[in-house]
Amino acid sequence: MSTRTWEGLTVPAPGTYALDVAHTRIGFVVKHMMVSKVRGNFTAFSGSVTIAENPLESSAELTIKTESIDTHAPDRDNHLRSDDFLSAEKFPEITFKSTRVVSHSGDEFKVVGDLTIRDVTKEIELDVEYGGAGTNPWGQALWGFSISTEFDREEFGLTWNQALETGGVLVGKKVKIEIEGEANPAA
Repeated sequence: MSTRTWEGLTVPAPGTYALDVAHTRIGFVVKHMMVSKVRGNFTAFSGSVTIAENPLESSAELTIKTESIDTHAPDRDNHLRSDDFLSAEKFPEITFKSTRVVSHSGDEFKVVGDLTIRDVTKEIELDVEYGGAGTNPWGQALWGFSISTEFDREEFGLTWNQALETGGVLVGKKVKIEIEGEANPAA
């Protein structure tokens, strides 16, 4: 992979790059019982980033298999796959497609795009931190990134909840997404 300097950053050459599934984690955090956080991730996904000549015109897309949700608790995972939450049989994929880069400062970018969960599409904004580009010991080019965002799950039809005797609810409304990853030139 050739790189170039753009606004003080070493960035990949224009082209399409595939997410390296072995070196990418798509995680989430949700409040539980109003007092703690449950963390999980999705284990099956694919995606790509197309770096434009002007990096601010780049685009990205991601497809996540909903059945691959993993919180390390099989009963909870099955509930999350059910119609109460993701309805994985009816809606086997969660998708994201960027629409524009709205700003950047150094290695931090704001990317807006359409997130679709359960056939509900809403625009969300991602905070993207570009991690740099390099070559691994086997000669494969790569570049890294960290992404975070937060959204209200109820806006996507994920409205199941249970009131607590002590007040509040079992599952928080806000979902925080945390993605760490690498991308390689697409084959």
